[in-house]
Amino acid sequence: MPHRSDDPEDAQWRTAGERIQNLLDASAAGGAVVHERAEQLVREVADLYGAGLQRMVTIAAAAQPDLADEFAADDLLASLLLVHGLHPHTVERRIEDALDSVRPYLGSHGGDVHLLEVDGEMVRLRFAGSCKSCPSSSVTLELAVEDAVRAAAPEISSIEVVAAEPEAAAAAVIPAENLMSRVRTQTTEHMWHPVPDLADLAADEVGGFAVAGTTVLACRVGGQLFAYRDQCGACGESLAGAMLHRRLGGNGALLRCPRCHAHFDVVHAGACVDGNGNADTHLEPVPLLKRDGVLSMALAGAGVKV
Repeated sequence: MPHRSDDPEDAQWRTAGERIQNLLDASAAGGAVVHERAEQLVREVADLYGAGLQRMVTIAAAAQPDLADEFAADDLLASLLLVHGLHPHTVERRIEDALDSVRPYLGSHGGDVHLLEVDGEMVRLRFAGSCKSCPSSSVTLELAVEDAVRAAAPEISSIEVVAAEPEAAAAAVIPAENLMSRVRTQTTEHMWHPVPDLADLAADEVGGFAVAGTTVLACRVGGQLFAYRDQCGACGESLAGAMLHRRLGGNGALLRCPRCHAHFDVVHAGACVDGNGNADTHLEPVPLLKRDGVLSMALAGAGVKV
């Protein structure tokens, strides 16, 4: 079976590039000549192992073609293949596969994204179906898509986002590293925080977690995890003690405020489903994604910048 590089012993390799760069930076203390030779040494070693890796991939794929897909499914191997330009899949397929991996999450917040084309180092995407009643849906959508594109195709340098609505159809080219800039002009900068404990939630379980000074309510519906700020969208009080309830017919799950008894659709952006609810009554979803093999959420405050 394909191996996903999320085992604890693989964690050291996820930060190998950073450690190498730190060592190179430290070599600068010995002068320009020492630093240049250190960089040359790294390049020679990388080229040597890259040539060896290319031969191994060629031989293995010739003997068993299915191995190419297995290599691509392994996070560590896929990253090495990308570095050396040996990844068996085209950039289009890598981006499509990455978007497929986050599409269920986007759908849970009332949105979707489609790949229109890849032109050199630029990718063009179209957003659709965003939840108009949820002010944080745009943040959630763009964080998810930005991460997916960055991880799957590091060679992409800019993203052209085409809005689905006619009144916003004009495209805006956004550098990959600044994808969130237009959101940050209106909201506090978001940071990523690792939250591996959330993965231990059982089906239909609700748990409260303190993350970067913010209380977050997380729950699991089927195989999907959802996170919201601990504040009822109707009464503004804490949701501590809230439980999940299945909707009639078994389609989705509702979170019931233990204080005002308002009901919110956990799977669909926390929208209020009560008859007296309005478009502005909802929970505030928190982006929750797997980054570098570690479950993480994005919140305002100190952490790892997106």
